[in-house]
Formats: sequence, C-alpha cells, structure tokens
Amino acid sequence: MASLISLENDVLRSYLFYSTILILKMMFMSFFTGSKRFKHKAFANPEDAQKLKLKPKTDENVERVRRAHLNDIENIPLFFVAAVIYILTNPTPSIAKMLFLVYTVARIAHTFVYAVVPIPQPARGISWFIGTAITGYMTITSLLHFMV
Repeated sequence: MASLISLENDVLRSYLFYSTILILKMMFMSFFTGSKRFKHKAFANPEDAQKLKLKPKTDENVERVRRAHLNDIENIPLFFVAAVIYILTNPTPSIAKMLFLVYTVARIAHTFVYAVVPIPQPARGISWFIGTAITGYMTITSLLHFMV
C-alpha cells in the first residue's frame, strides 16, 4: 500500500492537481481585477489614478470582481487545509477525488456566475454552498477519524 504522503498516492496526486488549478484561478482573479480597473478607469489609490490623470474612484464592475476574489481568499485556503487533513484519514479514493473535482468546479462556477457573467441568485449561493459543504464534510470526517 502506498504511503498517504507519497506521489504514489492517487488521492494526494488528485489533491495536488486540483489545488494547482485553484491556485491558478486565484492568481487569474488579480489580473481580472486589474483588467477591469483599466477598462472602467477605476483606480482606488491616488498614485495609480494620477499616472493616467484620473481621480480615484470605485466602479461596481471592479468591485464585483474584487468581492469574488475575496470570497476565494476566504474559502479556498480552508479547502487546502481541510483536504490535506482528510487525505490523512485514508479516504476511499473515488470519493476523495470526486470531492476535489466537484469543489474545484463549484469554485470556478462561483466566479463565473458572480464576476464573469453575473447570473441572479441562487446560482452564486448554490456554487458557494457546494464548496462549503464539501469542506465541511471533509473537516467533520477528519474530526471524527482523529477524535481522541
């Protein structure tokens, strides 16, 4: 049997794959925010606006992307930690891999319906809830597994 913390462990490899996608997604959000700032000429800091001879201002299109990014920052790191702990419970590989996939798709969907092509609720809420439920499931499963 492969060690839990080994690249021979399919669950760990799946976690690393989907975590890498999530990291790239979060990095994309910074560039997406910047592109919205330039498109809408909405710079929050005086020194940034001044270079383009503008006054600092906010714009709802920029703020929507920033809120989506903030939601990533609030949720994805919890997934990273919860998933590593969950891997240490030696979960059923098919279930663990499915959880990682669905979480990743839910986070991408959340950004899409929130910031790329805003869709009315409950689309954003459903995608957020799916990710949160998966993180919660892995956390509670781990808690019960490691209970002393």
